[in-house]
Amino acid sequence: MLVDLEHLRHTPVSTDPFDHIVVPEFIRKEALANLHRDYPDVGRPGSFPVSTVSFGPSFGRVLEEIQSPAMTAAIGEKFDIDLAGRPTMVTVRDRCRARDGQIHIDSKGKLVTVLIYMNPPWEDAGGRLRLLRGPDDIDAYSVEVPPDEGTLLAFRCTPDAWHGHKSFEGRRRAIQLNWVIDESYLNREQRRHRISAFFKRFAGA
Repeated sequence: MLVDLEHLRHTPVSTDPFDHIVVPEFIRKEALANLHRDYPDVGRPGSFPVSTVSFGPSFGRVLEEIQSPAMTAAIGEKFDIDLAGRPTMVTVRDRCRARDGQIHIDSKGKLVTVLIYMNPPWEDAGGRLRLLRGPDDIDAYSVEVPPDEGTLLAFRCTPDAWHGHKSFEGRRRAIQLNWVIDESYLNREQRRHRISAFFKRFAGA
């Protein structure tokens, strides 16, 4: 496998400021070179459904592994939530705009968010995801996660799961995986993302 589920299973859940896990080297080191090669070359800011982008075989294999029953069971066990039978939604990001990263919580239709970062060791002060104590202050955080290659961050999508990052402009690659409440939510979100992706192509966003 290209992902290390045992590493995930043995990583304890942290509760400050809300339930989450951070797993460095979730993507195995020996898989990184091929995954960088096969990562979608979107070239634009924004979030794109994997159905709208082109990618190579290693990336496709990672998509299969992170949506597998074993991954679903491992994440469900970590957060004490039954994810069996819940639909999954995967989007990718390639580049970041200066205005991205504003403080937010994920929508109510999402049950769990997983972010897998795919960047060289991160040196910029911006672009480091912060898990926040509230909605008002980007500096009121308890955890800061640099988007280093292979690192996984996962959290339950609860009303207090505020997060964001300081401004950064440039390449910031991330795979986002969500388990969602039902197929109708999934279809609605995928349609919204496809429409957004269509217009971004022509706007050069």
